[in-house]
Amino acid sequence: MFRSLFGSTTENEPNLLERLKQGIQKTRAGFVSMLDDALHGKKVIDADLLEELEYSLITADIGVRTASEVIESVRQRVDRHLVNDASEIRSLIRQHLIEVLQASETPTPLVTEPPAVVMVVGVNGAGKTTTIGKLAHRFKAEGRSVLLCAADTFRAAAIEQLEVWGQRTGAEVVRQRQGSDPSAVLFDALQSAKARRIDYVIVDTAGRLHTKANLMAELEKMTRTAKRVVPGAPHEVLLVLDATTGQNGLEQAKHFTESSGVTGIVLTKLDGTAKGGVVIAIARELNLPIRYIGVGEQVNDLLPFEPERFVESLFETS
Repeated sequence: MFRSLFGSTTENEPNLLERLKQGIQKTRAGFVSMLDDALHGKKVIDADLLEELEYSLITADIGVRTASEVIESVRQRVDRHLVNDASEIRSLIRQHLIEVLQASETPTPLVTEPPAVVMVVGVNGAGKTTTIGKLAHRFKAEGRSVLLCAADTFRAAAIEQLEVWGQRTGAEVVRQRQGSDPSAVLFDALQSAKARRIDYVIVDTAGRLHTKANLMAELEKMTRTAKRVVPGAPHEVLLVLDATTGQNGLEQAKHFTESSGVTGIVLTKLDGTAKGGVVIAIARELNLPIRYIGVGEQVNDLLPFEPERFVESLFETS
């Protein structure tokens, strides 16, 4: 069951676990095979085995910090004679990764009066506008009305791309001409949504390099505008990160969090990398929940994230 911003839940989607397993197949194949190779036939837990296991975790892009913590936890259990057989280590690692992901989880905010405002931020090329289209499709499937706000006014192509997604999903797009003030576009969209009691407003923002101070300031201005029109808005600020960038995405996320109050992560292109362990690194380092993961190019390939389900899929061998 998955909770929406309006507090309702939707039924588990058919074949969700299979779709997730297929989406992280590259990561699972590399990570699980390395882990199992290290543990195969081993009975004694020694320094060499722990070092090999740590290397396996780092290779999956779980992060040096998290990998070190996992191995230290195993080492302490071995020292206290709580673990005597190498075959038990696999389940210990699995449980530790679940706990890391669960520790960063925060409840989905509850919106009692529409519109629920979802601002989507991220650098160019991360899959931001495509993610917005997939979110619109998901919300519409819940029976909710959706309005898209084309606040990326720096690129005409961005507005056109959002309008294509609006047509695909049956969501209206509020736009102005290229070069318009993004906060003015947002203001118009929110006023329209309030007047018509639209459930969701999804806001596209310009793909910003996190080093561009003036563009980050624009995000802050948009946030202030949203709060003036809709108290409590934006209810979610989702940062879209490209999983194939690995650890580099962490630095992006830190800057965006400072400027726009990111409340959750959408990790895209997870199907295209063998280093999907970056999901765990992001959660651990940023203490931010992963809200959705992208595992393909189809409109329904944006999956709600559940820590236990993700780790279960990661450790699945068949």
